[in-house]
Amino acid sequence: MAEKAVFYHAGCSVCVDAEQRFAGALDKSLYDVEVVHLGESKGRIDEAEQAGVKSVPALVIAGAVYHINHGADLSALR
Repeated sequence: MAEKAVFYHAGCSVCVDAEQRFAGALDKSLYDVEVVHLGESKGRIDEAEQAGVKSVPALVIAGAVYHINHGADLSALR
């Protein structure tokens, strides 16, 4: 069974590049990747924050948060 991975982003060029390089590169047989655009799904900002995300782009796998570069703070997306 594939492990859940969530890639949070805001749609900026840094985020789109990170999605292609990191989230897109995960082995689909190992990870079930969900991509969440927080600019379009503002209702999920609290979820991202509770997962430990401080800025986007970020990848959350099994409760571990991996911040990739620094596109925007979550507070800027509210």
